[in-house]
Amino acid sequence: MSANQEAKKVLVEEIKENLKQAKSVVFLDYTGLSGNEAVDLRKKATKAGVIYKVYKNRLMLRALNELGITGFDAKHLEGTTSVAFGQDEVSASKIVVDGINDYGKMSVKFGLLDGRVIDEAEIKQLAKTPSKEVLIAMLLSALNGPMSALCRALDAIAKKN
Repeated sequence: MSANQEAKKVLVEEIKENLKQAKSVVFLDYTGLSGNEAVDLRKKATKAGVIYKVYKNRLMLRALNELGITGFDAKHLEGTTSVAFGQDEVSASKIVVDGINDYGKMSVKFGLLDGRVIDEAEIKQLAKTPSKEVLIAMLLSALNGPMSALCRALDAIAKKN
């Protein structure tokens, strides 16, 4: 077996590992994105804990098929394709949608959410979802409100007497 075939097998295994570990994956067409913009997007992705890579379409298709992931149109894996692997459900979507808004040159092809194929509309909806930290803060605020009101009421009663 040639060294080139071995290198391709290693890349397919890398793709499969990234797909297995990611909770969300977004495939996008990055046509028109300049080198500086691509570097900027990659930096933002890394800062958010998202792996942003460009793989050959045939290798990506092979990895998806080997993992048994179906439900997407193989035509989506034609042309320029990059992939954002998110460690949570919303981070990859946020990075991609922010990149589309910032640069105006990319478009979403499709995505995966916990192994299920999702379309562009679902990816944009996910991007609007607050982060886990914000959701926890909102929950704690909602839980803390009634307790604070009770404390103020009891304190007012104590000061009255």
